[in-house]
Amino acid sequence: MGEISRDSDVVELDGPPAYDYGAKVRSRRTIRNDGTFPGKDIGEILVKKGEEGYVTSIGTFLQQFYIYGVEFIASGYRVGMKRKELETLEQHD
Repeated sequence: MGEISRDSDVVELDGPPAYDYGAKVRSRRTIRNDGTFPGKDIGEILVKKGEEGYVTSIGTFLQQFYIYGVEFIASGYRVGMKRKELETLEQHD
């Protein structure tokens, strides 16, 4: 069996999550179904670049990354996203 490919040497879990529950975010890229979204074909677009949503859950992946469950307004889909796939829409003083 091959090794799991990690796309970064950074372990995000060493610090707090980048986004809080309820944070308003925007997708930085188009997200397609990788086979983990039920009821949609592999490769089908789930989220379009620029689509806005809210963080509804925070989990982890590979003991390295936070995964943010984001409820997207336009599509109504809840999709798991990495920090690098999102940008915040909230201003902090």
